[in-house]
Amino acid sequence: MSENKKPPRTESPSPLQLLGREGERLAAEYLEKKGYRVVASRFRLFRGEIDLIAWDGDTLVFVEVKARASDDFGLPEESVTPAKQRQVKRIALGYVVENGLEDVNCRFDVIAIEKNEEGGGPEIVHFVDAF
Repeated sequence: MSENKKPPRTESPSPLQLLGREGERLAAEYLEKKGYRVVASRFRLFRGEIDLIAWDGDTLVFVEVKARASDDFGLPEESVTPAKQRQVKRIALGYVVENGLEDVNCRFDVIAIEKNEEGGGPEIVHFVDAF
């Protein structure tokens, strides 16, 4: 007897998800050009996610990436609320413990990306030690 199994869901990403993934890709490229070594992307833990984790020399950097197609709803960095900051810090602590990095210097950065409506390249703003 064969079991009736439903095929896995293959929903296409929404335009918002696509913008977020493109923002994370651009942010990773930006960091690598600045000499950072990206070691993880979309690290998930505790029902949350850290967009990028990278080494800046001997400092482990947890990066929240915010991308916007326009500033109609405010600047990208304004959406990194105190609640979001607490969530990122909790996930970062989990990453540190899980990887035995308790003695490593850490910091939290924000990269804000705004698409240029005139068709030029996106504007990238890097907030070092943002919270």
